[in-house]
Amino acid sequence: MSEDASAMRQIPVPARLRGVDPAVAIAFGCIILLLLGGSLYSSNFLSPDYLLQQLKVASFLGVIATGMMAVILLGQIDLSVPWVVTTGAMMACAATAYGATGAVLAIPFGILCGAAIGLVNGIAVAYLRIPSMIITLATNAVAQGLMVVYTGGFSPQDSASAAMRFLATGYAIPRLPNGVLVWLAVGLLAVFLLTRTTFGRSLYAIGNRERAAYMSGINTRRITLLAFIMSGGLSALGGVLLAGYASKASQSMGDAYLLPSIAAVVLGGTHVLGGKGSYLGTVAGVILITLLQSILSVMQIEEAGRQLIYGAVIIGMLLLYGRQKVS
Repeated sequence: MSEDASAMRQIPVPARLRGVDPAVAIAFGCIILLLLGGSLYSSNFLSPDYLLQQLKVASFLGVIATGMMAVILLGQIDLSVPWVVTTGAMMACAATAYGATGAVLAIPFGILCGAAIGLVNGIAVAYLRIPSMIITLATNAVAQGLMVVYTGGFSPQDSASAAMRFLATGYAIPRLPNGVLVWLAVGLLAVFLLTRTTFGRSLYAIGNRERAAYMSGINTRRITLLAFIMSGGLSALGGVLLAGYASKASQSMGDAYLLPSIAAVVLGGTHVLGGKGSYLGTVAGVILITLLQSILSVMQIEEAGRQLIYGAVIIGMLLLYGRQKVS
């Protein structure tokens, strides 16, 4: 028996499997199981048209989760996502009321409003040392108040511009939704930033040990500030896409994206205390959450039940990954 065990230990592991993150592999395995399980409820679940529709829906969450990942890699959290998404959507739609110029500037204006909220969050966390959980909750409430004042408590009357609708629902490439192309562009940029730039390496270093990163010469305050601006801007971009998809903005349209964006990042293997994670894992998490939402809808699970499931997932990942950070 001992000789057999020794021989098994000597079997070489294929090079292509050595660097596979178990969490990413598990996430993709769960995606396959969900696809197979969904096909039991509907024969159309595996059809190309349905899968493309799911990718289109996933693209909105994917853009938002990209910004959330940057913040979580720092060991921080951004709880202002719901009303940053709503603010970006409402301000982009509001700009369309100002004629042709407003329609042209609608998308960048909406993103800029989200980045401005991210700037406030970043300054508070990086320079004032306010815990990210507290300040992002506060800015979320402030953004909500400002939007309620702006709309008078009702859904805004301004509609999305033609460019916003094309960006969210159009097809620059036949059969491939533009929303997916936007997510692809954002994802490629994120991968480049995380793997090929000082900014990306600094995110991981700060998440592992901020003091050590600071002592090694990294401007930890600036990196933290940029990460929160990135989160705010991408959340607002997600809101712009959602407004284009629905042809208008609405109150609380971003509320459904806070827990899923966190769960998608954590499900993909990014440590909730920072320092470790890959964008491939986030992509897997986004697709997994989207398919899970679809199946729960088919099963007629109410929103409260979905939120319960997302919360349970986050708690489970906290127990799994959070303990690994303790030394």
